[in-house]
Amino acid sequence: MAIDMKEAIAEAARILLLEKKVRKLTVKDIVEECHITRQTFYYHFEGIPELFRWIMEKDSKRLMEQCLAREDEESALKYLLTVAIGLRPYVEIGVQTNYGKELAQLLIEFIYGFFEQLMERTGRYAHLSYSERKFVLRYHSGAIIGILQSWTKEDTENLDEIVHNMHLLLQGKIRPFE
Repeated sequence: MAIDMKEAIAEAARILLLEKKVRKLTVKDIVEECHITRQTFYYHFEGIPELFRWIMEKDSKRLMEQCLAREDEESALKYLLTVAIGLRPYVEIGVQTNYGKELAQLLIEFIYGFFEQLMERTGRYAHLSYSERKFVLRYHSGAIIGILQSWTKEDTENLDEIVHNMHLLLQGKIRPFE
């Protein structure tokens, strides 16, 4: 029952952000949208940032499982990019709200987690020290975020080539500064 109410609250926030284009999302807006009391909202979430975190964690866990279930790294990267490109309009709307900074940070954490799990799964960079691996994770995460922020229609048309080059870069077969 608690998960169902959390889902209802999350759906109300989604409707307000994506369909009704609310820029300053408030608890009042959410409770009115899903016809609950403020007390019910605060029983399930400390506030809107926690609601966003719950939504991102739930959705990112499922997305991560789907990515990592792919047959190889390249198809996992392609799946991640395809989903990210599809979600881009929603992310842009969310980042423009009064909780934009929190959402942006959650996205960074998700992409970092994706590469961290990929690294653990493949054993890639096992020869590096802990701090070196953390740096590589930050580097790859930042690169993906930068690529997604400047994504174009032409990039979508060249998705396979971009994914292939990203995969080669991850494998160390091409180097960005040589």
